Amino acid sequence: MHSITLDDREKTPNFGKPLFNPTSILAVPATAVVGLRLYSRENGAEKAIGEVYSKSLPKGLTLKSSIEPEKFAEAWKSKLGNVVRIAALVSIIPRDAGLSQKNPIVFEVGVGGGDIQAQLDYVTKLLGKGVKFADVFKAGSYVDVIGITKGQGFEGPVTRMGIKRKQHKSRKSVRAVGVIGPWHPAAVMYTVARAGQHGFHQRTETGKRIITISNPKDIPIAQKGGFMHFGEVKTDYALLRGSVPGTPRRVVVVRHPVRAVKGKTTPVQLIELSTRTGI
Repeated sequence: MHSITLDDREKTPNFGKPLFNPTSILAVPATAVVGLRLYSRENGAEKAIGEVYSKSLPKGLTLKSSIEPEKFAEAWKSKLGNVVRIAALVSIIPRDAGLSQKNPIVFEVGVGGGDIQAQLDYVTKLLGKGVKFADVFKAGSYVDVIGITKGQGFEGPVTRMGIKRKQHKSRKSVRAVGVIGPWHPAAVMYTVARAGQHGFHQRTETGKRIITISNPKDIPIAQKGGFMHFGEVKTDYALLRGSVPGTPRRVVVVRHPVRAVKGKTTPVQLIELSTRTGI
């Protein structure tokens, strides 16, 4: 789909004019904080030394902790000197986004801000509660997206690595490299284009701008029969400028950008939104 917004980049010739944006829709149901985990550092590596889970877990999760969540913070109050990082265990229920997957998806989210004690108190208060996408990200800000690309199966070096085909009178092969390495050293470098798995890899794309965060009641995006290979968007959604890796109905992780974006973050002025995919 695509959207038309006003260009708010002040030092560009198109400033203040309509801008055409290829746009991706991400269904963003609320994530439930189901637990927290404490990490220490031993021999240069992080090691989990304590964890606790919420009493109210989503259906399909069977996580149990040896201590009550209310007593966890008090029990670790005198031992936080060895803790170097606190991570929140969050869960996403695919059925909240209209998908058929039954089992919840659980992963870790880093906790920042303040000292270790403040982080522990903050996550403890969130146990068993939901966090919305709009509580963490704002419209107009830049994010990074992490996803699994579309799988293409086993491919040769021409398709997989983009090398040039040899001339048609080549000996034995045309769609293969001319030589895979020198006589000495007798080894094949990792940089040599070889056949193998193409796609279905984890990839991170940076610099995706959030156009808007809304829900179907405020800004309807439904089209007749729903979106192809996905269906109807029934939960909160986010519009991102550009594409995201992967196929429809696959998990995409959104995080704050690793490369900080300079300047003020202002909301994007949305003029028109088209839900026609053209597929």
